[in-house]
Amino acid sequence: MTDMRQSCKGHLNNLKTWRNHVRVRRLCRNFVLPNNKLREFMNRINTCIDEGLDKEKHAKATIKCWQTYVQDMPTGNEKGKYLALDLGGSNFRVLDLELGENKYFTMNQKVYACSKELMTGSGTILFDYIAKCLNEFVNMEGLKSNTVLPLGFTFSFPMSQSGINKGDLVRWTKGFTCEGVVGQDVVQLLTKSINNIPDLKINICAILNDTVGTLMSCAWLNPKTRIGLIIGTGCNCCYLEKVKNIKLYEGDQSKDEMIINLEWGAFGDNNELEDFHTKYDKSVDEISENRGQQIFEKMISGRYLGELLRLVLVEMIENELIFDGTKPSMLEVPQSLTSDVISLIENDPPGTYTATRKFLRGIGVVNPTDGDCMNIRYAAECISRRSAYLVAAGLTVILNRMNEKDVIIGVDGSVYRYHPFYHQLLVDKINELVNSGIKFGIILSEDGSGRGAAILASAVCPLE
Repeated sequence: MTDMRQSCKGHLNNLKTWRNHVRVRRLCRNFVLPNNKLREFMNRINTCIDEGLDKEKHAKATIKCWQTYVQDMPTGNEKGKYLALDLGGSNFRVLDLELGENKYFTMNQKVYACSKELMTGSGTILFDYIAKCLNEFVNMEGLKSNTVLPLGFTFSFPMSQSGINKGDLVRWTKGFTCEGVVGQDVVQLLTKSINNIPDLKINICAILNDTVGTLMSCAWLNPKTRIGLIIGTGCNCCYLEKVKNIKLYEGDQSKDEMIINLEWGAFGDNNELEDFHTKYDKSVDEISENRGQQIFEKMISGRYLGELLRLVLVEMIENELIFDGTKPSMLEVPQSLTSDVISLIENDPPGTYTATRKFLRGIGVVNPTDGDCMNIRYAAECISRRSAYLVAAGLTVILNRMNEKDVIIGVDGSVYRYHPFYHQLLVDKINELVNSGIKFGIILSEDGSGRGAAILASAVCPLE
């Protein structure tokens, strides 16, 4: 990982370059968060989590702390065949996971297309089609028998759960508008379609989102896993909370813990982050399809990091700090940059700009100076580090709340996977902020939405 000061060294060899860089640093200063500012952030997010868990304050809480009813964690000793269904976009997957001794597993899967007509038609037609695909997959894998097959259902849409296999759709997203589903239990709707197919014996044991799947997938490999994080296009976190702290919960008290789905992307929707919000964040929010919502997510997730960089670059150009004030037409287009660009720029070794120049050629910039490249890299670093440090601060709050000596955090998502330093940025910042005596590790989750769903089914519905 480069030090931002190191990346500047050697290029401040003339007065104009030096002055421009000083102005760039001033322009980006609100992205730079010292630890005292991060601790203030931690206090606020901790308060919002308390409100989300509280029966009286939950309705108005921005961090909803949804109960998942997942209280049975995998032991690593689960055996047998389990199915998973992963629905969250224009394609969905059906998986067959076989668990064996010593954490051995085999997995087969098939991806099915979900046409525009299915995404915008009736809910009955959609779930009938999914049931038909399940039947095809079960036949293809030779799984049909008199035994009922347990299935874990990853449903990556906002839902309200009243049980581990009960999930009411709150609203459709991602292009789905199927009628007759909002407010309904999607497990019941799919079960009805499954039951309409003769000899198809499937029990939907659990419904979950991808964050819970990430936790479960890692917990099967390492039982110390207590937190799940997705940092990709969006960002969310879940963790194991003590039931006694979940004031909303009115169920069986015999089990000590439950996974809580934070949905922390909405933190800031009640202006809790106003003083953390830069003018660039405000611009991103203003042109978004959900203005005033998911404020925290818009500051940290892959869907928005590229746009933040574009806005900063445009201001740098308009102030003649790069490219002698000449603006490439591509940078005029909102959302024309993705978070991949930031990873590409930061992947260059310190003081070299091979990938940066390649990116700039792609947007029509001819012969950028080393000073131009240095300033662009500095802006990219400020944006990605703010993302990592805010996520690290949020994770630290969870670690401090749990107050356990040794915790593993399972993480997935494109930003974490592909940014060259994101993992180390998280680790280093958590170490600076976490309470003394708490040890933690961060591991990459493999296929939480698929394998994690099947593993949850194995924990909830163990086969004899």
